[in-house]
Amino acid sequence: MTARNPTACLLVIGNEVLSGRTQDANIRFIATKLGEIGMPLREVRVIPDVPETIINTVNEVRTKFDHVFTTGGIGPTHDDITSECIAAAFGVPWEAHPAAWERMERAFKPGEFNAARQRMATMPRGAGLIDNAISVAPGFTMGNVHVMAGVPRIMQSMMDTLLPTLPHGIPIVSRAVHAFGMPEGLIAAGLEEIQNRYPDLDVGSYPFYRPSGNGVTIVAKGPDAYAAEAAISEVTALFSNLERTPIQGEPAAGTAAG
Repeated sequence: MTARNPTACLLVIGNEVLSGRTQDANIRFIATKLGEIGMPLREVRVIPDVPETIINTVNEVRTKFDHVFTTGGIGPTHDDITSECIAAAFGVPWEAHPAAWERMERAFKPGEFNAARQRMATMPRGAGLIDNAISVAPGFTMGNVHVMAGVPRIMQSMMDTLLPTLPHGIPIVSRAVHAFGMPEGLIAAGLEEIQNRYPDLDVGSYPFYRPSGNGVTIVAKGPDAYAAEAAISEVTALFSNLERTPIQGEPAAGTAAG
């Protein structure tokens, strides 16, 4: 355990996300996995495939957070520029990575390891590889910046490789209670009082909409399971006092908002 939970930032890199062409499917997975090891995700930024933006943003957040994770932009096409931008941010050459190059060259038939594929084996000097069980092309770590693929299943495999190597803090726990027919305006004052009594928790209110009815879920998150359970017990009592039936946990899957 560390004396202080390490903090994390995620950079989602890609014009396709900003344009709406692609819907990001990685944020929730990364946030959940990092929470499980006690490294809360404190900030997420979605930025375009623009060298100056990538370089400046990486240099800003890598000094602000203990660890930075990036997704997207490490494929074989002309707009996959994340790797070379990370090299520029760290002020090191962007060059063939011996281990990645040998691995990828061996994976293809003679003549198929072309210039486009060679881009995926070209990295900042000194980078460490992040392997994955899905494809031969690795991600990499440079300093406290971890560069991963944007394709969800490949990114998830890279995270599985990366997580054991990261520093762990106190795991973030989550407790929840929900009630149907509960408008947020009715519980706002009481909920604020509960949040004030538990300053080390994040107490959030999330409306939900289901075919069976609408309501609100209250979630308490933090490093102290006892405090999270105590806060949710108070919310449960608040629901009951307002003549609503509290139901422990999250509501069944459906269309949610909030």
